[in-house]
Amino acid sequence: MNLETRLIEAFRINSFQEKALEKLGLETVRDLLYHFPRYYSDAAEVASIANLVPGQTAVIFGEISNLKTKKAWKRKIPMAEARVADDTGSTKIVWFHQAYLAKMIAEGSFVRVEGKYSEKGFSNPKIESAPNLFSQSSTYSLYPVYAESRGITSNWIYHAIKKVLSKVPFDTDPIPEEILNRYKLPNLKTALIYIHTPKSKEHAEIARKRFAFQEIFFIQLEKQRIKHELHTQNAFKIDKSYSDISLFLKRFPFEATEAQKKAIEAILNDFRKGFPMSRLLEGDVGSGKTLVAAATCYAATSARMQSAFMAPTEILAKQHFESFIKYFSHLPIQIALITGSGCFKFPSKVNPSGFTNISRSQLLKWVANGEIAIVIGTHALIQKSVKFKNLALAIVDEQHRFGIKQRQKLVTNHQTIPHLLSMTATPIPRTLALTLYGDLDLTLLDEMPAGRKKIITEVVTNNRRQTAYNKIRDELKTGRQLYVICPRIDEPDPSKELSVQAKSVKKEAARLKKEVFPEYEIGVLHSKMKPAEKDKIMQDFKEHKIDILVSTSVVEVGVNVENATLIIIEGAERFGLAQLHQLRGRVLRGTHQPFCFVFSENNSAKTLERLRALTEAKNGFELAEFDLQSRGAGALAGTKQWGISDLAMEAIKNLKMVEAARHEAQKIIEQGSTLSGYPERKIHFE
Repeated sequence: MNLETRLIEAFRINSFQEKALEKLGLETVRDLLYHFPRYYSDAAEVASIANLVPGQTAVIFGEISNLKTKKAWKRKIPMAEARVADDTGSTKIVWFHQAYLAKMIAEGSFVRVEGKYSEKGFSNPKIESAPNLFSQSSTYSLYPVYAESRGITSNWIYHAIKKVLSKVPFDTDPIPEEILNRYKLPNLKTALIYIHTPKSKEHAEIARKRFAFQEIFFIQLEKQRIKHELHTQNAFKIDKSYSDISLFLKRFPFEATEAQKKAIEAILNDFRKGFPMSRLLEGDVGSGKTLVAAATCYAATSARMQSAFMAPTEILAKQHFESFIKYFSHLPIQIALITGSGCFKFPSKVNPSGFTNISRSQLLKWVANGEIAIVIGTHALIQKSVKFKNLALAIVDEQHRFGIKQRQKLVTNHQTIPHLLSMTATPIPRTLALTLYGDLDLTLLDEMPAGRKKIITEVVTNNRRQTAYNKIRDELKTGRQLYVICPRIDEPDPSKELSVQAKSVKKEAARLKKEVFPEYEIGVLHSKMKPAEKDKIMQDFKEHKIDILVSTSVVEVGVNVENATLIIIEGAERFGLAQLHQLRGRVLRGTHQPFCFVFSENNSAKTLERLRALTEAKNGFELAEFDLQSRGAGALAGTKQWGISDLAMEAIKNLKMVEAARHEAQKIIEQGSTLSGYPERKIHFE
């Protein structure tokens, strides 16, 4: 048996269990060993059999007897049963689907039993040999509990892991010995023993620390390898300074902030290096990322190079197209828009101050021969038919909305790799950004343009809901518009015990129309609608055909609806603070005073205290850090899509660990980036 041995070869597994293992993502011995406990049961008190209470979970020690296997009378399920006795009495034990346990425990041996007790005895408890009847030391104080699936119990996993731990050789460790010594981390075999069979909480903690470091270390190795390889590639050199584009920036209706100036200078410095830039620009909604994008496009066009700007939706792409026309209309350059539903070009021969609809084939010819300087579009930009003559700069807006392969397509299908500027309004804690985007240089826009009005945010409890509606009605009467964000699309199924009980878009829209704002036009937006439907609703909202838009959190990032200055967020306790901050940023688009009403269904002091951080924090980054520390990484929007385990996400809280893993990975890559000594690991963390 070795780490690559398949579990169906290592154990007697029926088809039912095989499907359960597949559902858990467990195929090999390696997968099993990296299936870490979700938590540990700490049984401080051991009960005597005479004092057992039906319905309660208990731990007993005793002598086992009458071990036998059989099949259940009705369903013919394989099962095992036995009796366990101590000085005060005896009770029955039954294991369904685990008949093998009767063969793993010797008749007459002392055992430790843990499980829920009923009047009939214990059903499917954890059981293991104990040295003697009074063995109640710390050796038996911590017991791992694993993620399980129907057919494979946590107990089965525990015994299977104990079996393979004693048989699998561990000749090599994926982390170099000098790194383990430097950070006082246990080697692989010790860490696996500590995490699965800890004798103390300290053992479990040091093992989890080692595996968290390991995962972050391997992510950093891959990110640093990508960064190193990128630095060996050639890119277009654009030798422009900030003074070269200062006249262009003066045409904007507001002066660039210091943060914007620093971001532009950093990008212009990258343009001069000769290898492709790969930079992530993070900034709150309204911080002016589009100004930075326009300035860098101007630098490229003034050097007679092309730029591409990719947005996640047609409505956003069209909005950027219209904005860029305003920014560049005084210059003799051509701008194009390519989406799935059509192509447009500015300027139009018929109307020099406007744009015109043109055929896709004609536009692609002009892009290919370099006549079009700036091309804006959706996913349509990365189709094979779209070819550039000299694409020097690729910009991806709301980069988290695109897959890694989609982002790569924009820059890799060219003879000379273009510079890449990714932009996001999602606030990400520094440690998470250093891990996820280790291959990118990070730039923060942590300053708002002068004149932006601060959003007045109010946390509203149920008894103050009507007061909030009255304030909103006063604003609607002046001609303003309102967003209402709900956690669900449809009402929860009452027959499902664990369904999320929260306000739904459809029912809330109907209630608002009937009971609260009958005089106003109300629209609905959610993720189950087709893209064309969503675009139509957003366009109607922009044109003020709709007064109130009831939506899930899908409401388009970055869409400018300057007249929408009000937002209600229902069930706010279900969102992370950074996500709430992003949602309220929808009303930070115009010159009117914006308002955000945060409605909570949970009025506990802890919940209200967390939500009130929205009224105090200076920016989204501060809120993201607060959420990371107070609720854990799972509270951050979209953590699952990042492909990081819960264990490593908790480690993200530790800046020193992230920086150490990054530092060690950088050193290894500098010595040689082939990673031949560091094979990729298929690891499952639970």
